Amino acid sequence: MTRRWRYFYRRLGSSLRVRLMLGAAVMAVLFMLALLPALRGAFVIALEQSIQQRLAADASALIAAARVESGELRMPEKLPNEEFDNLDARQLGYIYDSQGRLVWQSRSSQDERMDYQPRYDGQTHEFLRVADGEGREFFVYDVEVDLLRGQKAAYSVVTMQSFNNYQGMYDGFVRQLYFWLGAALLVLLGLLWFGLTWGFRSLRGLSAELDEVESGSRDSLSDEHPRELLRLTKSLNRLLDSERLQRERYRNSLDDLAHSLKTPLSVLQGVSETIATRPADREQARVLQGQIERMSQQIGYQLQRASLRKSGLVRHRVQLAPLLNTLCEALDKVYRDKRVRVQRDFDEGLMIPMEHGALLEMLGNLLENAFRLCLGQIRVSARVQDGHCELRVEDDGPGVPVDQRERILKRGERLDSQHPGQGIGTAVIKDIVESYDGELFLEESALGGAEFRIRFPVL
Repeated sequence: MTRRWRYFYRRLGSSLRVRLMLGAAVMAVLFMLALLPALRGAFVIALEQSIQQRLAADASALIAAARVESGELRMPEKLPNEEFDNLDARQLGYIYDSQGRLVWQSRSSQDERMDYQPRYDGQTHEFLRVADGEGREFFVYDVEVDLLRGQKAAYSVVTMQSFNNYQGMYDGFVRQLYFWLGAALLVLLGLLWFGLTWGFRSLRGLSAELDEVESGSRDSLSDEHPRELLRLTKSLNRLLDSERLQRERYRNSLDDLAHSLKTPLSVLQGVSETIATRPADREQARVLQGQIERMSQQIGYQLQRASLRKSGLVRHRVQLAPLLNTLCEALDKVYRDKRVRVQRDFDEGLMIPMEHGALLEMLGNLLENAFRLCLGQIRVSARVQDGHCELRVEDDGPGVPVDQRERILKRGERLDSQHPGQGIGTAVIKDIVESYDGELFLEESALGGAEFRIRFPVL
């Protein structure tokens, strides 16, 4: 089986409506297959009853025409039912005595060779199917007669009709039955599909509300759903509220921690500046200030890491172009002496499936590194395809040696010792990327410098 067919079958199996439709179709087909022999049997029963009534009427006509003279059976030359006198007729008539000897037969039966022996056993009548010597089947109606026109008699009056006379009628009925059952099955499947589509409208409404929750335009799901879905919507609303409150408590706790540490750090900073005025303690002051700066950056990093973790239920979309313009305008002021040119290689309307704050922090760190290390050119490219989003930031700077690329992605590792910092920018980027189940790659750029390539799935 080719990959395309496997994908097709997998897509079919992932659809609840298709599964229900296939199950209903199988049940409908099985029902039609069970109904087919039942209808065919009902037709055969009705047909045999009709034939029995016809043969019984023919036997009554023979009994009415028969008479007994001197103990012998006499039949008129011309019978009331002309079909018994016609050689090509379908009706066959026979009269047997109580010993089973044939005493009369109609002209229509002259060419038929029937080896039928009636049983004169006191039964009033009997209807059955028999076959002749050539294997042809006949319907037989056998009625016993004790009196003929008031005179005692003992005869079996037998009327017959070939099954072949009704074979065409039976075959036509079977063809019509197949046709109408097939048409009924198609109509039933159409009605089932319509019913399932109508029934899934509520699920489509729920899906639309979930999309609004994911996009941030709605905080919770409404109660305008069928009773069967209300329990689900209430559970989802409780989950959303719990997640929202947990994130809020986490952020508030970290904000409180950062606020409580701000004053002691400010005091330490002031003390270090005072110590730095004394030449003998200048080296200790420099170490103290470095540690204070590192503590401040670590606190900021942990705050960013906590607040930028993506939500489990809400998916965001951020337009890349306006955010990139904002960052470039700010960085152009910081590095205005370089006159950096930023090349954009993406659609203006491209939406990045990431929270605004997370994308701002991640792209800000990437661009800050690129502006700081480039010679004068940066390229930002992005595209969404095959269920993944890929973002690239390249520069024409010195680049990163191959043997140092793994080390630079670790927290606290830096190759650039000429500029202040604690080497946590790439760690922030990596944490954000991993929170979206993505991957971060450091490669060589076509511009000559470093290329940071980020790839993560689009949910």
